[in-house]
Amino acid sequence: MDSLIEPSPSAGLSRSIRPDTISISNVNLSLGSGAARVHILKDINLRIARAEAVGLIGPSGSGKSTLLMVMAGLERPDSGEVVVDGTAFNALDEDGLARFRGRNVGIVFQSFHLIPTMTALENVAVPLELAGIADASQRAARELEAVGLGERLHHYPTQLSGGEQQRVALARALAPDPAILVADEPTGNLDEATGLQIVDLLFAKHAERGMTLVLVTHDTSLAERCDRVVRLRSGRIDGVTR
Repeated sequence: MDSLIEPSPSAGLSRSIRPDTISISNVNLSLGSGAARVHILKDINLRIARAEAVGLIGPSGSGKSTLLMVMAGLERPDSGEVVVDGTAFNALDEDGLARFRGRNVGIVFQSFHLIPTMTALENVAVPLELAGIADASQRAARELEAVGLGERLHHYPTQLSGGEQQRVALARALAPDPAILVADEPTGNLDEATGLQIVDLLFAKHAERGMTLVLVTHDTSLAERCDRVVRLRSGRIDGVTR
């Protein structure tokens, strides 16, 4: 099946006005070694337009999280090309890829990945400092206030609820003002009510900032809030709904 998926028009804008933010061409990726090596992604072709929201769904083991990691530059494919916001990942070494990711790609995981010995403010500010952003602390404080944690800046992760920790993780992802926000099962460790609050916040920030959003989820109702839903099965794109 040809898995080249073109972006859908949105708000009357043409492709010439909404260029691709993510372009994946003929990507294959295997993980493991020897007899345990598994072909995870198979001949993936995907185009995602600037400011588009795309949901990736599929059964466990279908490759959706791996595809997200390829888009974020956290996994390198064995073959094919990944171009994000005009930059070809193949042309970057590991340091260059890390610098690009730090400035252009915000990542939210199912597990919050906060540093337990740092406050909420420090968890958001330190990546900005490492990226060479001068006003890191001020920007981190603004982002935490924007996700409703203005009164929790100096609390440590163990002093925060799961929902609050995920808000810190979201603030950290948004702080560099990335072109792309990727989220891998962002509500997976949260109860239903708290998860809905996080999802509402995620889509609100996507709309406010005009970022491209790519969301991996098992929840079809959540995926259907996106502009398009891309279904994966056995490492291949199995279809798309708009």
